[in-house]
Amino acid sequence: MATERLVVVGGDAAGMSAASQARRLKGPAELEITAFERGHFTSYSACGIPYWVGGQVPGRDDLIARTPEEHRARDIDLRMRTEVVELDLDGGRVRTRDLDSGSEAWTGYDKLVLATGARPIRPRLPGIAAHGVHGVQTLDDGQRLMDTLERTEGTEGRRAVVVGAGYIGVEMAEALVARGYEVTVLHRGPQPMATLDPDMGTLVHTAMNRMGIRTVSGAEVTKILEDDRGAVRAVATAAGDEYPADVVVLGIGVEPRTALARGAGLPLGESGGVLTDLSMRVRGHENIWSGGDCVEVLDLVAGCMRHIPLGTHANKHGQVIGSGVGGGYATFPGVVGTAVSKVCDLEIARTGLREKDALAAGLRFVTATITSTTTAGYYPTAADMTVKMLAELRTGRLLGVQIVGGAGSAKRVDIAAVALTAGMTVDQVVSLDLGYAPPFSPVWDPILVAARKTVSALRAAG
Repeated sequence: MATERLVVVGGDAAGMSAASQARRLKGPAELEITAFERGHFTSYSACGIPYWVGGQVPGRDDLIARTPEEHRARDIDLRMRTEVVELDLDGGRVRTRDLDSGSEAWTGYDKLVLATGARPIRPRLPGIAAHGVHGVQTLDDGQRLMDTLERTEGTEGRRAVVVGAGYIGVEMAEALVARGYEVTVLHRGPQPMATLDPDMGTLVHTAMNRMGIRTVSGAEVTKILEDDRGAVRAVATAAGDEYPADVVVLGIGVEPRTALARGAGLPLGESGGVLTDLSMRVRGHENIWSGGDCVEVLDLVAGCMRHIPLGTHANKHGQVIGSGVGGGYATFPGVVGTAVSKVCDLEIARTGLREKDALAAGLRFVTATITSTTTAGYYPTAADMTVKMLAELRTGRLLGVQIVGGAGSAKRVDIAAVALTAGMTVDQVVSLDLGYAPPFSPVWDPILVAARKTVSALRAAG
């Protein structure tokens, strides 16, 4: 029987998880695996980049889970600094370009995995290409930022501007403060952390100001100003304000990197992400799979397809894809949109729908917000914790939970994530048998208190 050929495009979480899982199921005599990665690194934690920049993680290599050499030792032909520039679906081959030499070649495949990831959104603004303007999505991006920071290390009065106040923007702002920069965050929304409702984002805004981060809401960036060497010197806004900067970090968000898929005519969703079935097989294509930050996934709460780029999902996608390629069976049923972050000692978490998500989905709902403590109130480590909960009218189905609070707050969102996945009502959440001891929670855990208040809101709404 002829050896099958698998080509994997992308050498990070989804791509190399797929390659590794396929190799576990089929040896080199059955399956030849070739993987292409355009960057310098494989199998790394992009989520850890802010903590490397901020100094909590000592070095770049601490973020790397598996090196190219380790993958090659498992009989995976991993080719670094090689970009796939064209897919020939009819011919079953990909065209690659060596980014160092410029040479090009075609490689044939029987099965194809697209794990091209996402890229930072770079608005089309004057000066956006200035030296010192960085998007941070890959480890290569992180290294370029670190190179810029280290060139000005030790200089007094260093200033940084972060454009955008989502997860990466907020985390990078804290990292830059830790490196001694004077930091300003510019964002268009009413409050930072648009992944939360504005009332919960207010708590994040307060915490950022408390740690010395200047946060400017409603700020529309119009231009990056350059000095005579082509380096960034300031960021200008529509209001006519200028914010001096030695470095600019773009934290506006990311978009799926799907130019290859689009060029080959593969199906894409509203966000531009690749559309797959439950086995992560590209819709309408028997021998092509896709996963990671370049795909859209099913939102189990709203019932629609969404682009939710997270490393947790990417690794799971890779396992599912590798099983399918290797002759096994697995599915990825969808997500509820769980994410956690922190600003200094303030922990931030959300799962499920925000108010605007629920409205967009055509759902009628009630909300309830409570403030409690992370432990028994009398325990020495007790910290404030605010929980907001959304539930559907009539059915009482839990729709979403947001949490902002001190140490011990964020991971409580996992309770809500399980409840959302199970389709539980808030009445059922109230009855959950959660663990209690004074060092861990009040007698009534804050999640249960929020659920009780939400039940009352449902009754009041009729």
